[in-house]
Amino acid sequence: MFIPIQRILVFLTANVLLMLADPFLAAGGAASVLDVPQVAINWTQTVFVSRSTPTLQVVVNPPLRRGSTIHDPVFAALHDLGAENVRYVPWLPYPRLAVAELEPPTATNTSWDFSLIDPMTIDFLDATKGHRTILNFSTMPAWLFKTPQPVTYPDDPNAPVWNYTQGTELKDPTLKELGDYYARLVSWYVRGGFTDELGVRHKSGHHYKIAWWEVLNETEAEHTTTPQQYTERYDAIVSAIHKVSPKTKFVGLAMAYADRFNYYEYFLDPKNHRPGIPLDMISYHFYAGPGSQANNPATWHFCEQADQFLATVRKIETIRKRLSPSTKTDTDELGVIAPDESWQNLPVYWNAAGAMYAYLYVELSKLGIENVGESQLVGYPTQFPSVSMVNWETGKPNARFRVLELLKHNFGPGDRLVATQLSSPEVAAQAYRTRAGRKLLLINKSDTSVSVNLPSEDAGARLDEVDTLTGENPPQSSTVSGTQVTLPPFAVAVIFTPNP
Repeated sequence: MFIPIQRILVFLTANVLLMLADPFLAAGGAASVLDVPQVAINWTQTVFVSRSTPTLQVVVNPPLRRGSTIHDPVFAALHDLGAENVRYVPWLPYPRLAVAELEPPTATNTSWDFSLIDPMTIDFLDATKGHRTILNFSTMPAWLFKTPQPVTYPDDPNAPVWNYTQGTELKDPTLKELGDYYARLVSWYVRGGFTDELGVRHKSGHHYKIAWWEVLNETEAEHTTTPQQYTERYDAIVSAIHKVSPKTKFVGLAMAYADRFNYYEYFLDPKNHRPGIPLDMISYHFYAGPGSQANNPATWHFCEQADQFLATVRKIETIRKRLSPSTKTDTDELGVIAPDESWQNLPVYWNAAGAMYAYLYVELSKLGIENVGESQLVGYPTQFPSVSMVNWETGKPNARFRVLELLKHNFGPGDRLVATQLSSPEVAAQAYRTRAGRKLLLINKSDTSVSVNLPSEDAGARLDEVDTLTGENPPQSSTVSGTQVTLPPFAVAVIFTPNP
């Protein structure tokens, strides 16, 4: 389109006069020449000191078994990431990989067997050596519950079964049987073995230190557990584990539906627990969804859904601060679950889900949440492929993993969030004073490219970015040209602001 030079001169003159009248606009504000939003930062005004650790969860499934084509690269990626408080969850679809005593003890024998459980668990503990972890053997043996018929499970450890968690009432009303199971399970890993129900010694040779143990998972769905039942089971399990691993701390609830506020009201009230039971941390989960058009990025309003979750978090925080203010919080399953597989031919999907995680990291940091956990390391067709953080065929990290990598290597507890302003519905911005210097995190929440104007001090600064061009590769580094950057769809970028 041809534009006469006279019109250009009139346009520029009008905007220069406007900027002279408003110093903020002269600095490149929202009504600047190109109408590009301006990032404004006050590096001397700390609004919050972060307590948030960016991390992830590892869910047990067959691709993580030794001999799998992706086993080695996936565990290598986990090791190289070096994250703290990684959550490890053997869970219900694979009883042989998750339950160490699948049959009830008899007068003559027990069924304790770690031969399928140990290899993956040891590989996880080796990959995270030197870092705190959160273990959660979430699936209780089915025989602990009253059921019309004995619960069956496949002989093939790789075959999933979705009806293993049957029954709502435990056979043993004292809960000793439940506590003993978990005490023996933990002893296997921390005390070199255990003595079973018949007095037989089982030796493992393991002497790991377990920093955190999360008690069960999404129990309001599994076994339709009430707040009262969960609290009783938590107390029984914690009491038993504490005897064999006294330095271990505990995470409670692991809610599938974070807005079940009656669970927090009951569980966080110390008077509902046995004397001396610690309430170290609670956890809950959130998954966004792409809606009915999973193959249309314009409908992926993940960050808007995240805002609704954040409103729930604020309500939970009100309850926590009132009843048990010293209890910490772990949002240990954050991701996107798609209703079908139509998104799989759109690599930008991984960027969109990664951008939502980065946005949640910023906003949850402002609320003082201690752990911000992305879900999950490996998913694959039939097993929640839309939450995978790696390519399930090659084991190479995807953009979701790369976003976590970018956050982990740049931000963490102790960072100072400083006053940051950006008038843009598409881009989230937060500046940090970190141990390594001043950094600005930018997140494009939209499916279109968006430009923003930076403070003049960022001219020539280093920029690390995960976007649609980086794909499965690590964040790319470049240099800011001038004081304006254009963020590709769902890009996550860190700008290294020079120190004054």
